[in-house]
Amino acid sequence: MNDRHPYDALTPEVILASAESLGFCTDGRLLALPSYENRVWRIGIDGGEPVVAKFYRPGRWSDAAIREEHAFALELAEAEVPVAPPIARDGETLHRHAGFRFALFPRIGGRDPQLDRLDTAEWIGRVVARVHQVGARARFRHRATLDVPSFVEAPARAVRASSLLPRHLADRHAALTGDIARRVVAAFAAVEPATLRLHGDLHPGNLLWREAGPLLVDFDDCATGPAVADLFLLLTGDEAQREALVEGYETFRALDPGEWRLVTPLRLMRQVHYAGWLASRWDDPAFPRAFPWAGEARWWEEHLDDLARALDAID
Repeated sequence: MNDRHPYDALTPEVILASAESLGFCTDGRLLALPSYENRVWRIGIDGGEPVVAKFYRPGRWSDAAIREEHAFALELAEAEVPVAPPIARDGETLHRHAGFRFALFPRIGGRDPQLDRLDTAEWIGRVVARVHQVGARARFRHRATLDVPSFVEAPARAVRASSLLPRHLADRHAALTGDIARRVVAAFAAVEPATLRLHGDLHPGNLLWREAGPLLVDFDDCATGPAVADLFLLLTGDEAQREALVEGYETFRALDPGEWRLVTPLRLMRQVHYAGWLASRWDDPAFPRAFPWAGEARWWEEHLDDLARALDAID
């Protein structure tokens, strides 16, 4: 049995050589940056600013899907939306070295945004609206859609096919996720939201605050969905903060107020998807180390209790 994971071959020598294959002269400095889905490293450049290298998880995205991610980020940068686009070489942004697909990005510093500040929330709302203005211009052809098949049914199957879910919880998991799928479909049908290209994972960790304001990073999960899917992860629970976020957003783009009815369904989808993500990645040694509690029955019992409570609140 071969217990090696593909990322085991991503040695420091391979990482440095990847940047050097594109003409960069590295200085040997490497710093691993937080990422579980991919592997991300800051690489020191001799006589220049560091670059950030993202090595894509083998088998996750097609080349076409990654190129759509890059094209969206470049389109946003062209529209002067503050994002970190990939670095192109000879017109190409997706590169290969030693069997890995990777992209390079400029290293951009920043700090965590203070989401509880109303002026910060309003500013972020304006930037998200500008992302959506660009996102509404065209459609993704190869990226995921925030829908029940992709974010409820597929991850639920992954959980039940894994060794993580205790056998005595399998029937309850199947019943709950089946109910969630039906209720989420009904919720979306009741609202009938317009969909567009989104960042797709706009939690505070994917926002950097700089002197010039917010900057969005990591479009790895960009997807098609309703506008509120890029807003609800930024909510602090304070009504004034939400109003400031919306006020900033509507400076550039109208937001259908009915979409707020999708927040609980979207949260449910995210919870189910998260569990499926853990289950489908458990063969990566980084996951048992980082999420040891996912191997315990107690966590899965609490996870199902959380799903049940959220399902009760979906209306």
